[in-house]
Amino acid sequence: MSRARSLWGWGWADRFPDDDARRGLAAHAGAILGIEPPALRAPPTLETIRIPEPALAPPAALAPFCSAARLDRAMHTHGKSYRDVVRAFTGDFSGAPDFVAYPRDEADVAAVLAWGAAERVAIIPFGGGTSVVGGVERPAGAWRAAVPLDLCALDRIVEIDATSRAARIQAGATGPRLEEQLAGKGLTLRHYPQSFEHSTLGGWIATRAGGHFATLYTHIDDLLESVRMVTPKGVFETRRLPASGAGPAPDRLVLGSEGILGVIVEAWMRVRPRPRFRASASVRFDDFAGGARGARAIAQAGLYPSNCRLLDPREAMMSGVPADGGAVLLLAFESADHSMRPWIDRAVAVATAEGGTCAGAKEKTDERGGDASTEAWRQAFIDAPYLQSALVSLGVIADTFETACTWDRFEALHARVRRDVEDAMGRVCGGGSLTCRFTHVYPDGPAPYFTFVAPGRPGEELTQWAEIKRVAMNALVECGATITHHHAVGRMHRPGYEREVPPLFIASLRATKAVLDPAGVLNPGVLLDP
Repeated sequence: MSRARSLWGWGWADRFPDDDARRGLAAHAGAILGIEPPALRAPPTLETIRIPEPALAPPAALAPFCSAARLDRAMHTHGKSYRDVVRAFTGDFSGAPDFVAYPRDEADVAAVLAWGAAERVAIIPFGGGTSVVGGVERPAGAWRAAVPLDLCALDRIVEIDATSRAARIQAGATGPRLEEQLAGKGLTLRHYPQSFEHSTLGGWIATRAGGHFATLYTHIDDLLESVRMVTPKGVFETRRLPASGAGPAPDRLVLGSEGILGVIVEAWMRVRPRPRFRASASVRFDDFAGGARGARAIAQAGLYPSNCRLLDPREAMMSGVPADGGAVLLLAFESADHSMRPWIDRAVAVATAEGGTCAGAKEKTDERGGDASTEAWRQAFIDAPYLQSALVSLGVIADTFETACTWDRFEALHARVRRDVEDAMGRVCGGGSLTCRFTHVYPDGPAPYFTFVAPGRPGEELTQWAEIKRVAMNALVECGATITHHHAVGRMHRPGYEREVPPLFIASLRATKAVLDPAGVLNPGVLLDP
């Protein structure tokens, strides 16, 4: 029997904690937030959810690879943002698609796009359904129907060029699926977003996903060699090249396009031998500001660690990372070719020169090379989306937002976000907890990632959440930071995105969409205000 995905929450259904575990979590959440332990609420079932009847059935030509089954429609209704999980937990599937298309090949993709354009049906490119920004929900507007185009059947590695270290991979391959196929050749893509287990290559490219490497190869952009995308006007395919100076790069038009220009069907990706040498260390700082100085010094030293993640004191405590009330910087280096001992030793020296303390670095040549702190953080990182779903079942507001800014702006940004978000949680929730970590660092700035947890009032959680989110987004834009470093724009971040990019760029993007998708059926409302 295949493992089932959760109907309403994150990931696998069997990862949802039982009632005893939830009572323990409720007590822990109550202690952190200074409230009585919240009551347990029962999750929905397929029989209890509220889902409308389809407005339109699949046409005969598409019917062989389409489904209007209740479960298929339910599983393609929501993404995985806090807002999505709350709506789904309360049984609200009113935005369900009319049916779901599972194309078997590129011809099926083209057929769905042609039919959607002719019949005024919104088509939603769908990978793993892990969007946290409203990127896969039913669009507003006078559409006859809405149909997700789920590429799960297109999940193979088609070709490997071992000489150039590249692989041609179909866009529907999930992280585990593509890594499993590459492992047989001793290779890896080495791109591990938090959604790795369920998200897909096409989704990573469409959203410019951030991944495993905290420096240098931070985004999927850096691993893309060429891409093939099916649009309503034909196939858009870029040439395989290691680099080019020939005008604006066509790959860049596809990266971050979020399904509004076409459907990514495959890509050539830069792969690498699986690492054998792994060196790691954790460096403690008395406070987050000291840790930020240490992270900046390492980022500007040209060492390029694979992991350079800074946790503030509360984030460290919540992740089970020993820090004795201080901040902790997690460092790691890896290579398939040579020992990383000189690199880790130099990184520790740079960090300690900025006031950090370190018990010592270690190097291993097995699959897990992290020290105890790194492994504790790694597990907390993987478990975080499951924890959010469990907190939603208790009526607790729990969400994240992330950004990037230049180093000269970070101190003011951090102070402004902390002040405004804590004030908002106090006003609308009576209190709450805010933590921060760096997920990626660059020579010119960090990518701070914030998590907020606050008490929710039954039936009002989404109103409370929306005010906290609004305040946070406004603080980022006004401090000159990006609205998102790696979570994408979708519908949720579109107002901030419109304030961040030049108006002429929005006009140019709209004109490009008009060329590639004249009927405007692809993911309406994402990136562009329809």
